[in-house]
Amino acid sequence: MLNKDNVWFGTALGLILPAIAFIIVEVLKKNIAVLKSADLLYIGCVALNLFIVKYYSKRYMESTARGIIGSTFICAFIFFYYKMQV
Repeated sequence: MLNKDNVWFGTALGLILPAIAFIIVEVLKKNIAVLKSADLLYIGCVALNLFIVKYYSKRYMESTARGIIGSTFICAFIFFYYKMQV
């Protein structure tokens, strides 16, 4: 399933990984007092996509990598919108 070279597959993959990381960060922030104001963790959630972009680029799956990059921009805009509201 991970060998599919499709923009929509890349977009879905690029949105799922940061969403899972975001949920983990929210749980950690509720349970660990030191991390209450650690916004760098949210940037790390978005930066996780760089690792999967590198993986798919090395396997010459450019369409999937483009989808992941597009979803990375979407996640980054959501993060900055969230930060402007707080």
